[in-house]
Amino acid sequence: MPTKIRLQRHGKKGRPFYHIVIADGRAPRDGRFIEKIGTYNPITNPAEINLDLDKAATWLRNGAQPTETVRAILSYKGVLYKAHLMKGVEKGAHTIEEAEAKFQTWVTEKEAKIEAKKRGLTDQERIERKKALEAEVKVKAEKEAEVAKKRMAELKLEQAEAEAEVQAEEAPAEEA
Repeated sequence: MPTKIRLQRHGKKGRPFYHIVIADGRAPRDGRFIEKIGTYNPITNPAEINLDLDKAATWLRNGAQPTETVRAILSYKGVLYKAHLMKGVEKGAHTIEEAEAKFQTWVTEKEAKIEAKKRGLTDQERIERKKALEAEVKVKAEKEAEVAKKRMAELKLEQAEAEAEVQAEEAPAEEA
């Protein structure tokens, strides 16, 4: 019996909510399943994923094939990395303690990245954006000053032309 790790849709129209299940490959999408290993809510930002990592890794080692979407979810949560480390333990490449230590460091790094995404921009990016904004404001101010200078020069020229016209009109009147 070929098993699949796939999503089982629940929720209202336009508001999907999925269960991550282990099912027979021949069963319909929302039909019978062997075991429920988690949930996935794509509506929230970032998407909310609740997953039993140990069960998912066990099923992967037993030969269950994830669908593309579930593979992305498992990769995001670190299940594929954990399964990879467990294969290394089985082959004798490292001990289970080393594998757990590697996995925990990966998890803490991943959580830090997620928190940074939730907070928005990191401090360094904020500083860079602030500098860019200040430079943009400075350039804008310089352009406005240049435009003001040109406008003042135009006004002076217009005023000089107006005075010349007035003097030209007064001169013929004096002659007559």
